[in-house]
Amino acid sequence: MAGRSEIIAILASGVSYNRFLRPYIVGGVLLSAILWVGSRYWIPKANAIKANFQSRYIDRNNPAMNRVYGSCYQCFYRRIDSNTYVGIREFDTATKMSRGFFMEKVKGNKVVYNLRSDQLRWDTATKKWKLQGATERFVDSLGERWKYHDTLAIKLDLKPDELVNDEYLKDKLTTPELAAYIKKEAMRGSEGLNTLRVEQYRRTATPATVLLLTMIGVVIASRKTRGGSGMHMALGIVIAALFILSDRFSTVFATKGNFHPLLAAWVPNIVFMVVAYLLYRKTPK
Repeated sequence: MAGRSEIIAILASGVSYNRFLRPYIVGGVLLSAILWVGSRYWIPKANAIKANFQSRYIDRNNPAMNRVYGSCYQCFYRRIDSNTYVGIREFDTATKMSRGFFMEKVKGNKVVYNLRSDQLRWDTATKKWKLQGATERFVDSLGERWKYHDTLAIKLDLKPDELVNDEYLKDKLTTPELAAYIKKEAMRGSEGLNTLRVEQYRRTATPATVLLLTMIGVVIASRKTRGGSGMHMALGIVIAALFILSDRFSTVFATKGNFHPLLAAWVPNIVFMVVAYLLYRKTPK
């Protein structure tokens, strides 16, 4: 349209530039709304199917996906409530058993209760954890007391499916599930949650990006330039590349540094919102 001077004719006929932009803005809003709903609910369900297939048939034979964390594989340290911490060593997801377990209760800055066991097993009948060879230690003003149990059943706010190092977890959870998971893991004192937080905020920021880039694309393409549309394409490629680079940099700063995840998800949009406004102001109307 710009190459055939049709936009010039539209504006010369008395149609305002804002009226010319209206169909594109409506289309951008519609696509953004579809992406917003899809990224929150539909896409995670499709990702779950893909991730289950990949982990079962592809990653199983990939040594890089079966790495050992420190000196222990499938080891977990969790905060159960405000004063209870548990550690689980070498948990087997197939048998739902671990080779070692401990639980500590802290009051103030002192340990008041300690429980250790050589084996932890999930009982599917009672929905409780069972310990083999458990030793309880109570520490109070009277001193330290201990008690040994051949078997001991305990109830923890922890399920076997939570004891899995899932590389695809953030892609499989819907946004409400992801928010609930982040809240629960933050209470437990888990590390590495910024990656999940960036994903949560990006699911809202990306639909806004669609509308923003639609606006930038229309403003650039509506100008008539000598030499055809080559300049339009070059500007579009440069802007897209700069946007992707800024998004990746902000993500790395959030996951590896102290940059706030909310800003990491929205900083590229904020920067290019200014760019879109400047391009709009300079466009002949």
